[in-house]
Amino acid sequence: MTIPRNAAEVLAEHVSFELECIDRMYLNLYVPKLAYPEGVVGFFKATRGMPFASGAVMDPITKGFVAAIHRFVIDNGLDLVDFKKGQRKDDVAQAYLARHDGAEAVLFVGRAQEKATVYRTERRVSAKTGKAYPWLVRATAMVNSFYFYCFDTDFGPFFMKFCSYFPYTGKVCLNGHHWSQQQAKAAGIGFEALDNGFLSADDPKRLQRICDRLGPGHIDRLVRKWLALLPHPFSPADRRAGYRYQVSVLQAELSLTQVLDLSLIHISEPTRQA
Repeated sequence: MTIPRNAAEVLAEHVSFELECIDRMYLNLYVPKLAYPEGVVGFFKATRGMPFASGAVMDPITKGFVAAIHRFVIDNGLDLVDFKKGQRKDDVAQAYLARHDGAEAVLFVGRAQEKATVYRTERRVSAKTGKAYPWLVRATAMVNSFYFYCFDTDFGPFFMKFCSYFPYTGKVCLNGHHWSQQQAKAAGIGFEALDNGFLSADDPKRLQRICDRLGPGHIDRLVRKWLALLPHPFSPADRRAGYRYQVSVLQAELSLTQVLDLSLIHISEPTRQA
């Protein structure tokens, strides 16, 4: 008796190339001490020596950070691209990558208005004394975010973005396939690339071992390296006091690439009717 086989079993016999790899990763950049209002108060009073925490003392940091970004754009001869509503940022980035020579660089800086979590000061009145006092609260607002689209020797293309308002949270978007492609080039492994992946490789097993190596240490080194190169909202003294960005995973995609051979393709004559 013949036992029917499912499609997966049939296809498995015709896989000519297979690779598992981390694909896209979207990471949070945040300062843990500034994730809650009491921590913000401590930053301004204990670290910055301010008598209080409010939007008024945040504003000079914001203006300084934005001015530093504009100076960075001018000093490095970069384009500042205002993303339009509904525009695919990846399409803009691909146009810059198409004419990039593969050297490590910032390709361009993008700017977009986006909703972000910020801190605001509310006016409250004491029930005991009847006097007004400022109170710090978390809120959301539409603010400018700045995108730094970069090409890294180890990771290839990626972007890092920052909210331009306190506490200046950020995001990093990278791709494990691009990292593996850069490592394969350095190791002398020939391969045929897809837009987002591999179609073939001279040494698939060795390439798989490369893909398996990508870990938190590689990602952290990428983040620290570019935080040191790009404009930073917090001063060196702030960072020495412990106000440093930490990284968490917001979204991660894992990929299994399977390339099939041509033996599954059958060409037949169309049925003719009398």
